[in-house]
Amino acid sequence: MNLLVEQKPLISRYRLKARGFLNSISNRSVFEGALIQVDGGYGCIHPWAELGDPPLEKCLSDLAGARRWPIVRRALRCAEYDRAARGYEESLFEEMEVPLSHATLAKADAAEVARAVDAGFTAVKLKAGRDLAAESTFLESMATEFSALRWRLDFNESLSPGEAADFLRGLSEKTRAAIDFAEDPCPYSDTAWPALRKTTGVKLAVDREASPQSAAAQFMVIKPAVDEPFLLGEAALAFQQRVILTSYMDHPLGQAFAAWEAARLELQFPGLVGLCGLQTHHLFEPDEFTEELGPWSPTFKAPGGTGLGFNDLLAALPWTRLY
Repeated sequence: MNLLVEQKPLISRYRLKARGFLNSISNRSVFEGALIQVDGGYGCIHPWAELGDPPLEKCLSDLAGARRWPIVRRALRCAEYDRAARGYEESLFEEMEVPLSHATLAKADAAEVARAVDAGFTAVKLKAGRDLAAESTFLESMATEFSALRWRLDFNESLSPGEAADFLRGLSEKTRAAIDFAEDPCPYSDTAWPALRKTTGVKLAVDREASPQSAAAQFMVIKPAVDEPFLLGEAALAFQQRVILTSYMDHPLGQAFAAWEAARLELQFPGLVGLCGLQTHHLFEPDEFTEELGPWSPTFKAPGGTGLGFNDLLAALPWTRLY
């Protein structure tokens, strides 16, 4: 693959408005990104400065120049795959089986949990770490009301190892048993994480520091918007970890790319990929693109069209040349 395409890409800026705070380290409700078009193939750049990404303008400068940032290079990779499929007038999702997803909740909301259960979700991923006392009470209540539901707690490294241990140990045995994993409870550590796993009995998932050396986790979270799935998938296989692919809580085009990469990784390594996190469009106010993904459910609905889909909607966007 030649990432350094001679022709300058086209870009179309977008803005997503969240229905609430999306994690424990961000107070934003409006998120800006850009779709890119390279020789008829499309990709998405949706930076999260809170997670270490460069701001959007720096991403676009990098796109026009050196292309060093992973988020930029992955968007270009997406555009290449998309372009190839559109050239053959085929959907990338043809004969691909996208894994099922958990329900992602931005806050502890009993009504949203009930809605997720009604929609058929068997696991909920809760963005945690803002109010530990309230979250503990909420989890205890929900574990009683929805005894078959599994829980995934994402702390975005907002706690210290001691705080994480105190929180998890403070939960009842029944509630701890309903937890699939605690994701990034504190910054990854080859020493602190095994101790946390031993003292709490809760499995751990690594996301922000996911790498081929992250052996202390039981789950590896891969975000195709910034990660190379096959590289991390091979490492997870060696460590006997399960892999969870998730969207970057980005534009529906980026969400579709994550879903396709999840299907492709499971095809390459059968049994490696677990229940994923590919359904996040409900976290934002609806638009024509989110409508293409259908209602919130565990099953990913591939958008119609060639490549990653959205043909008519993408063609109707205002595109400008990146200089």
